[in-house]
Amino acid sequence: MKAVSGTLTLQRRRRFDIWDVLIRLILIIASLACLLPFVHVAAKSLSQDAYVIANKVYLWPQGFTLDAYGKIFADASILRSLYVSVLVTVLFTILGMIVTTCAAYPLSRKSLKGRTVLTFIFMFTLYFHGGIIPEYMLVNNLGLLDTIWSIILPPAFSAFNLLIMKTSLSSSIPDSLEESARIDGAGHFRILWSIVLPLSKPIIATLSLFYAVGRWNTYQDALFYIKQNVDIRPLQLKLYYLVIQATESFQLEATQVQLSNPEVLKASCVVFATLPILCVYPFIQKYFVQGVMLGAIKE
Repeated sequence: MKAVSGTLTLQRRRRFDIWDVLIRLILIIASLACLLPFVHVAAKSLSQDAYVIANKVYLWPQGFTLDAYGKIFADASILRSLYVSVLVTVLFTILGMIVTTCAAYPLSRKSLKGRTVLTFIFMFTLYFHGGIIPEYMLVNNLGLLDTIWSIILPPAFSAFNLLIMKTSLSSSIPDSLEESARIDGAGHFRILWSIVLPLSKPIIATLSLFYAVGRWNTYQDALFYIKQNVDIRPLQLKLYYLVIQATESFQLEATQVQLSNPEVLKASCVVFATLPILCVYPFIQKYFVQGVMLGAIKE
């Protein structure tokens, strides 16, 4: 009997070890699938044009050079566009979190009458959207074209982030805590400021990262709404025009001065635009992981 029991235990351990290896292997492959493309792009941005044109650059720079980054910084307006992007991202994130928090808190309380209908109205906007043309007409009628507010106010609220925060508040803030605060004479704003927000740091950090990354990487709305005022072009839009200019110069190099190989310039623009977010992420990684777990809990 002992021998049979020992054999069964050994088989279970082997089976567990096999699944453990498979899970680790899948995670490693998924991690490499996310990391290697960025390493490849970074290697291209640090390589000479001839090696990139010959498709000899893979995961390590060939003919190391910083000429592509030098051409980016040669444009004096790049730093101004970087400042505009940082300003827009900060204002957009703060405004988005204020609106999302003020909407999610009452919807997470069971005492709010009609909260199911209101939640459905917000969720409805996730499936049906007016479209680009009505949105452009609205921005034009409000007089926001060629202003910095045209890329801050229209997308400043996300129904998806609202539902995540509502679910998190419903599962992490007990009703008994709110009731005890009401007995002590606290009002809604006092409860929100002194109880809800301090206990919601993980989900706040997570959604702030969602808002910031979404705003930082977006350039389509700036392409639509900012035409004449070049001084308020965000970094992504500025890099987009820089790549277009390099592509046209590369195609017409017989009559124009070639700026750089477009592939190398595109790679350097991707790395240059990604580094600020990569520098911020490590400081909020702890809250990000906790916030994602909280948002995954269903009511």
